[in-house]
Amino acid sequence: MSTLSVARRSQWPVWLCWLAMVLDGFDLVVLGTVIPTLIKTHELGFDAIGATYAATISLVGVGIGALFIAPLSDRLGRRRLLVACVAWFSLFTIAVVFAPNVAVFGIFRLLAGLGLGACLPAALAYMNDYAPAGTAGKSTTRTMTGYHVGAVATAFLALLVVPDWRIMFIVGGVAGFALVPLLWFRLPETLPAAHAAEQETAAAGAETRSRDARPAATPRAEAPQAGFRDLIRKPYPFVALGIAVASFMGLLLVYGLNTWLPQLMASAGYTVSAGLVLLLVLNVGAVAGLVVAGILADKHGTKKIVLLWFGLSAVFLAVLSIKVQSELLLNAAVFVTGVFVFSSQVLVYAWVSQLFPARLRGTALGFAAGVGRFGAIMGPAVTGTLVAAGIAYPWGFYVFAAAAVFAVVALVGVPHAIAAAPGREAAVERS
Repeated sequence: MSTLSVARRSQWPVWLCWLAMVLDGFDLVVLGTVIPTLIKTHELGFDAIGATYAATISLVGVGIGALFIAPLSDRLGRRRLLVACVAWFSLFTIAVVFAPNVAVFGIFRLLAGLGLGACLPAALAYMNDYAPAGTAGKSTTRTMTGYHVGAVATAFLALLVVPDWRIMFIVGGVAGFALVPLLWFRLPETLPAAHAAEQETAAAGAETRSRDARPAATPRAEAPQAGFRDLIRKPYPFVALGIAVASFMGLLLVYGLNTWLPQLMASAGYTVSAGLVLLLVLNVGAVAGLVVAGILADKHGTKKIVLLWFGLSAVFLAVLSIKVQSELLLNAAVFVTGVFVFSSQVLVYAWVSQLFPARLRGTALGFAAGVGRFGAIMGPAVTGTLVAAGIAYPWGFYVFAAAAVFAVVALVGVPHAIAAAPGREAAVERS
């Protein structure tokens, strides 16, 4: 029995990848929890411009890590890259504590982002190698619940320790270092087994096709090394384009809402405290949505569910532009919006894991996450511009709804699956 087969009977990989996503969730909100204190005290020379610099350069680092480091998991192995990324991220998260000024603070955040950006695609690629066939949706969404659990837990931690902002980064870094030995000793490497399974399937098909014509066995070809060049070869370019647009729009929604929802609600006349509660409700809805979306995607097909989820996101985001007097109704509307908005982007990751073969999975997920991070930068920037112009409500919600519609349009033409076909190229199974 293979090491991977034995590992599938263990829950260690499931929980360890989930904990890696908790660290990603930590990064989602940690700056937001400490920036108000840094600006108020002007510590390290922080002001509004410095805060914008730190927030932006962090996301740039994450995007670079996803685009250029995550694909190494297809060459070096998921386990080794995941361990290295968590260790790297933890080191520079603690280094932030010793930053002498805002410029160095931002550089450390950029460096931490390199490891963190590669962590998410590597963990999701690992889980889709590890998960039984037909469970990619559930495996991806279940793993990504850690992302939002981490965000919520970090917000609660901030309530306890801020204004002592350094503790936030110490806790994040120490937690990462504590995870490293568990990842090293408890995670088996999935990639060789996944490659072997693909090669055996391909070899079996070739043997069946040539049995009568050529009695002699055909030598098995080595799997080529994966890289971004594969994504521009037939039949992948059209698929990669659709995924890129959807990921950009999906993370624009995630970061735009997490950054500006309280302010959007304040612009609509709700209290600041109500806006903060709604932000928590939004993320609780995200966790619930992830669980439901994964189950439905595995049962009915990921394409159908991701299109439905983005479509319903557009509807409920537009609905939030209507002011209501009932607090219960408002919280319900925000909860349902969270159910659809956040899991829409995660379903894109699940679909990428199904569309691309194991040898290319880390590269494709890194591409999707990396392009998406530019949407993560654009979302808060666009909404901030609307806030500055005094038209954030209701136009902010209209912009978000339009982004969800663009994602639907981009994904409609993407095939349900890309299957191997006779010959050297793959044939696209059009929906």
